[in-house]
Amino acid sequence: MNNIRCTHCGQVGLEQGFVSDTGQGARGDARWIGGLLERGMLGMAKTRGLPQWRIDAFRCPNCAHLELFAVQRL
Repeated sequence: MNNIRCTHCGQVGLEQGFVSDTGQGARGDARWIGGLLERGMLGMAKTRGLPQWRIDAFRCPNCAHLELFAVQRL
């Protein structure tokens, strides 16, 4: 059990998981990307040269609120 406290209800001990990304060309996990969203000619987000971090997700067992943390630079 971890010491992370839910910012919604105050419960301690959130359940760790992840946010899945299954879109075309996705790697399977969601990422946080720094900067403003810009789209290329085909409508896809431009990400080249922008900082990218893996997202860890924690769910509160009491109220189901999700807490997201950008934890590792990719």
